[in-house]
Amino acid sequence: MRLIPTIAAFCTVASMSAASPEFWTSEWPNTDFENTSVENWVEIMSGGPPKDGIPALDDPEFISVADKPDLLPREPVITLEIEGEVPRAYPIRYLTWHEIVNDVVGDIPVAVTFCPLCNSGITFDRRLDQGTLSFGVSGKLRNSDMVMFDRETESWWQQAIGEAIVGDLTGTELVSLPSWMESWSSFAERNPDGLVMAQPAFRRQYGANPYVRYDSSNRPFLYSGEMPPHDIPALARVVRVGDAAWPLTRLSEAGELTEAGVTFTWGEGQASALDAARIGAGKEVGNVRVRDASGNDLPHDVMFAFAFHAFWPEGNWMLGQ
Repeated sequence: MRLIPTIAAFCTVASMSAASPEFWTSEWPNTDFENTSVENWVEIMSGGPPKDGIPALDDPEFISVADKPDLLPREPVITLEIEGEVPRAYPIRYLTWHEIVNDVVGDIPVAVTFCPLCNSGITFDRRLDQGTLSFGVSGKLRNSDMVMFDRETESWWQQAIGEAIVGDLTGTELVSLPSWMESWSSFAERNPDGLVMAQPAFRRQYGANPYVRYDSSNRPFLYSGEMPPHDIPALARVVRVGDAAWPLTRLSEAGELTEAGVTFTWGEGQASALDAARIGAGKEVGNVRVRDASGNDLPHDVMFAFAFHAFWPEGNWMLGQ
């Protein structure tokens, strides 16, 4: 894997040593480390950046599709279509550098998240019975997956599963909303009156990929867990719905597949965000839609196989054999 220098600088200071909560108490004085579901603290390590070193975005600005933003046709975006609201696209070129967007769509406060090391893009409802949370990037990784934190209690949250793992809110789960990753051209053609997040006011190499050829690597970065079963490559993409995972290669070969009450449709046109030096020029991964028997979009995640196995070790591998 080759990294752009700014990210490489972060990674050179990443801690590979055994972790313990005592190590982080000075940085996180408001986090209750006694309240946790983490059994093995070695799983959690620094990814390099400190707390908020990767700045999450709040209340982003949007422009219309008709304004023809400077995005390449195959460039991936996370699409959020909430009934009664104008569809929104969140370009991966921005999420690669910020990882979390705290937004409000209609009356729903949402967190649009993307963990590049797991290729995990999930949208959460930020509301709990205790109130509405806003999220930041902790700089910590667990099984190569981003650990988020909420600014209200400074509890730590595992992005892949949407659950608090350290702090006052340990065990609390966020509600996942239906959203999906697709190409910019696919979103724009379907939503000519839609909105797309505008470029943030930060100095970043937006459009550049800091993780060149990462998804062609043999092993994930900063990961020491078990590899996936069934000889599935660690960085092969799978489509996770609940605790089941379908290999993306199987869906691309089928084009359309209905199984276990879920219908998948796959079509070409989306670039990998973790391949070429420019995000929009990456190798083909295709667009996937995931719906239930009534045609409603389902919450899901297109993630790497190693991450599915790490967080769902007893999960179902839908191999079609």
